[in-house]
Amino acid sequence: MEKSFNPPVALLDFIKRHDKFIITGHEEPDADCIGSQLALASLLRRLDKTVLLRSAGPFRKTEIISYKNLFSSEISAEDRADAAVIIIDCSNPSRTGCLCDGLKGLPLGIIDHHAAGNAVNADCAYIEPASPSSTVLVFSLFKSLSVKINEDEARLLFLGLCTDTGFFRHIDSGGGEIFRIAAELADAGASPKETFYKISGGKTLNSRLLLGTVLCHTEAHINGKLLISTETMAETEKYGVENRDSDALYQLLSQIENVEAVVVVRQSAANKCAIGMRSRDSVNVSKIAAVFGGGGHKNAAGAHTEGNVNSLKQAVISEFNKIMP
Repeated sequence: MEKSFNPPVALLDFIKRHDKFIITGHEEPDADCIGSQLALASLLRRLDKTVLLRSAGPFRKTEIISYKNLFSSEISAEDRADAAVIIIDCSNPSRTGCLCDGLKGLPLGIIDHHAAGNAVNADCAYIEPASPSSTVLVFSLFKSLSVKINEDEARLLFLGLCTDTGFFRHIDSGGGEIFRIAAELADAGASPKETFYKISGGKTLNSRLLLGTVLCHTEAHINGKLLISTETMAETEKYGVENRDSDALYQLLSQIENVEAVVVVRQSAANKCAIGMRSRDSVNVSKIAAVFGGGGHKNAAGAHTEGNVNSLKQAVISEFNKIMP
């Protein structure tokens, strides 16, 4: 069954009612988050709104580094004056990182394609887990506000769509509407060829060496259904954090026969780890991520939590044992 996407009237009224917006998204942004922010900012400016782009960063992914200078990581008293906020690609303001305190008390709108893990205290919320990306929801705003998408906007929206769909690998039957959106964006100027290279090309040798190192740490559990790997701080320091290529890692591991879920536990600080999870079909990794204070999609989720790679690896395996026979 196909799904069409229509923004709620409350969000459209919110946009029409305010003249100044702070647009932000989650910390450690990806191309869907940044593409959505930039495309929405362009839309609002074409509606004669004042727009301030904010992101806590860091801009680690190669496909978004070129946009870093368009964002600030600070919110001043002057920024806050008469401003409304739109948070994109997450529904919990705490996930905006260092920006969270600066957003408090301002009128708030949410645009997100993740299931809301916490109660959203916002003036309006456009939360649609059936959407494969937040850029699809921003696309629907263009349509509802009768603004024709220009070439730059099409490229940004297409970039986010391709990122979160694994260049359409994750679209299942009944997803014809997504391909119609992709076709419209291509007709408006987005190039699938250029977008593919932007996402997958331009990697460094160190990125491949780090990828190989993490692959060598991989262990199979639960009769080969779960693969789990780790990355230490020493490895991150040796190869450089900007050389991490998580998408390629998940793709390679998920292609192994009988694998249903892939997990990477990365030591991000002395007593803090990032946990990334991907799965196929029926395994709901968002429920596992929630145990560690995180969240996400059924088949793609993550968390940041206290601990070290060894203890957390065992804790993650224990949780998967509860849901994978």
